[in-house]
Amino acid sequence: MNSLRFFILAVVLSLPAQVMADVTEVDNPSLESLQAQGMTIIDVRRPDEWSDTGIIDGSHGITFFDEKGVYDVNAWLTELSELVKPDEPFVLLCARGVRSSKIAELLDKRLGYSAVHNVTDGIHAWLKQDKPVVSWNPPE
Repeated sequence: MNSLRFFILAVVLSLPAQVMADVTEVDNPSLESLQAQGMTIIDVRRPDEWSDTGIIDGSHGITFFDEKGVYDVNAWLTELSELVKPDEPFVLLCARGVRSSKIAELLDKRLGYSAVHNVTDGIHAWLKQDKPVVSWNPPE
């Protein structure tokens, strides 16, 4: 079932693009600068990952893929729309930059989001460079 869901995502990503903007790939110094400017940071990892590593202060957790690789694009977009509009710049972050890269491409190339930034190496590179995180506290 996981491979089917990834196949569907791959097919969606291979469809002709509606918007031809490019995702901006950012490294840790760029992320720090964007964070200081108050840009919205969306952490697409799962709650168990947030608990394990902490989160970047001020980031918003919106899980895209669950532990089985299952996702609900419409539900995720509903949550995203509460934080940013399609023309507003924001940053996507995951563990190593792979999931967030795929999501960024989907948003940019297929769904009309024109100012998506992707953290190339994810939270693991952030932590490896001793960048600050805060504990994630699940909502009650």
